Amino acid sequence: MIYCHDILGAIPGNCGTEADFKLDGKVMKLKKTLYGLRQSPCAFWKYLVEKMEICGLKQSQLDPCLFVGAKVIAISYVDDLIFWSRDEKDIHDVAMKLRDVGVDLEQETDAAGFLGIRMERDPVTGLLEMKQEGLIARVIEAMGLDAGMINPKWTPAEAAPLVKDSEGAPATGAFSYSSVVGMLLYLSGHTRPDIAYAVNCAARYMFCSKKSHEEALKRIGRYLKATSTRGLVINPTSDVLKIDAYPDADFAGMYGYEKHDDPSCVKSRTGFVITVANCPVLWQSKLQTETATSTMEAEVVAIAHCARELIPIMQMVEFLGPAVNLPVDITSMHVCIHEDNAGALILADTLPPQYTPRSKHYHIKTIWFQELIKKLKIKLQKIETVEQLGDIFTKALPHCTSSQDGI
Repeated sequence: MIYCHDILGAIPGNCGTEADFKLDGKVMKLKKTLYGLRQSPCAFWKYLVEKMEICGLKQSQLDPCLFVGAKVIAISYVDDLIFWSRDEKDIHDVAMKLRDVGVDLEQETDAAGFLGIRMERDPVTGLLEMKQEGLIARVIEAMGLDAGMINPKWTPAEAAPLVKDSEGAPATGAFSYSSVVGMLLYLSGHTRPDIAYAVNCAARYMFCSKKSHEEALKRIGRYLKATSTRGLVINPTSDVLKIDAYPDADFAGMYGYEKHDDPSCVKSRTGFVITVANCPVLWQSKLQTETATSTMEAEVVAIAHCARELIPIMQMVEFLGPAVNLPVDITSMHVCIHEDNAGALILADTLPPQYTPRSKHYHIKTIWFQELIKKLKIKLQKIETVEQLGDIFTKALPHCTSSQDGI
């Protein structure tokens, strides 16, 4: 069961105005925080953490907004709380305990609107779909695309990469570029991983945008308008300890499209998605910080970056186990990294001194994840490129050839 609560007034005396506390010729000591002060959010958070621990909800070291008790899991976002438990009575008991220690909660009907995300269950298949139609509408309105849809798009980005276009036409300024990018980043990180690549490409030019970059954002907007009713579908498997990672890399993807003397054009792109019980929990698309000199190097760097995020997720699953009556430790999980590059797969499963002379310069920097793979018994598995889920985070999605194309 999931319920959402809004905190009405956690800190007693957290009210008042400046006029209420004026006293000429006196210096008054503030014993309680006032709404609007710079230090109030920090004081509120410390107060909430203290009360949650009193009620048996332990704060996670991996995510400070996550609290786990014997039977209840809670997530905090500013002054909103969402609770999960197998039994609704357990949530009610925790809410009563919080009220007794001074945290007043207002119960919502369900969690459908938590952080603007609507959760909808299909009555036929039973699948859960997470949607953000409200945010999509705001994006479309901000770019002025709400008047009509003359040219809908069925892919979020062009096949060619989005380049700096330093000599291109200046931006029109018809809409706030940074504001739209901010909303799209929030959208792509929660319910629309399909636009993660396109949004990251556009975000690179937030402070030097050109007209071509505005057109790229409008394309994402047209794509979202054509697919506004869709979201992230949750279809879990019975094996809740099954964790899969799909890292991928696009070696020097902008080479040949950008100026040859621009160092950024030869950067490779890392993309990956991590799933737990077949449900995507983390995905990312970003340029690599260092220049890779081969496809295998780019792929190994992508694996190392993915492993850096994979290990905390394994620790998180272990931390959540007791709350769902699931005794688990890291070594009992079924964790697999799926890689489509044969050379990177061999190198990732090889410890020194068996590295090759051509891979020595980057193999040493990435050796940490190979040692942890052995220690945590993470499986490395070859996957065909057409089945590599991380591929959509490294390059534009393929052009749609359905009957809707060209509408």
